[in-house]
Amino acid sequence: MSTSNNNNRKMIVINGGHFSNLADFYKEASAVLMKDVDWTVGTLDGFDDILYGGFGLFESKEEIQIIWKESEKSKKDLGFDITRDFYERKIKQGKPFNIELIQQKLNDLMAGNGQTLFEILIEIIESHQNITLILQ
Repeated sequence: MSTSNNNNRKMIVINGGHFSNLADFYKEASAVLMKDVDWTVGTLDGFDDILYGGFGLFESKEEIQIIWKESEKSKKDLGFDITRDFYERKIKQGKPFNIELIQQKLNDLMAGNGQTLFEILIEIIESHQNITLILQ
């Protein structure tokens, strides 16, 4: 859903009620950010790439606002367990993944110092200065 609000920022809504895992988050992100574009998000890097704009709903560096509805649900859904499984699958798959780096991320997570997928997604969004994120 894309509409303009009164400060001329395009508003994009990600609805946490529409997904409960990373694959379905990518589907939601693709639906709301890449509407009418024949390309879908399938990786964290791909999600970061579409936030640069220019080939979806907004132009490069255009000021946008992302409202993440039901973000508390997403925080739980994309939390510790699913993040641990995400890293373990990558380690099991091996190449092309950097196993040492992923093992370190898994170790950090297990020690209580690592980021969950939810936190990684938030960090990716917040790294784009033209994007304002509102968690609801």
